[in-house]
Amino acid sequence: MTTEQTFTIRPATPADVTHIMSMIVELAVFEKLEHMVVATEDLLHEGLFGAKPSCEAIIGEADGEVVTFALFFHNFSTFLTKKGLYLEDLYVRQVHRGKGYGSRMLKHLARIAVERQCGRFEWSVLDWNMPAINFYKSMGAEILPDWRICRVTGAPLTALAGS
Repeated sequence: MTTEQTFTIRPATPADVTHIMSMIVELAVFEKLEHMVVATEDLLHEGLFGAKPSCEAIIGEADGEVVTFALFFHNFSTFLTKKGLYLEDLYVRQVHRGKGYGSRMLKHLARIAVERQCGRFEWSVLDWNMPAINFYKSMGAEILPDWRICRVTGAPLTALAGS
């Protein structure tokens, strides 16, 4: 006899920061990027719930246990002259993968984008992560082969700002 878990999605609250932070670390380990994580719970709390929040998050719970999160924010398209919804991270804990939680989170975010009259819903995926690429394609996402992310951080960012 099998029992189906109850899965719910809700906006993150300050009490979720610890859960989100632990999943950020799990995601970084999965992506082999844990050396880049300098985030702290305090900084995450400020970004999500501070005086001027810069992002939002939703939480997915299975039978009351936090099993997934998505962190997102608005960007803007000059071509569309509309805001967009940018998904920074979506993570489902390893033991809860394959249960449809990721697709339910993406669909929930798409509804948010439509409700907010966004022109786009976008995110990035690592080129080696074929399971994720195939999953996103199955959800209707187009993988844009001609676009590359440009990033300036740390000392090069400071140098660029001073030039």
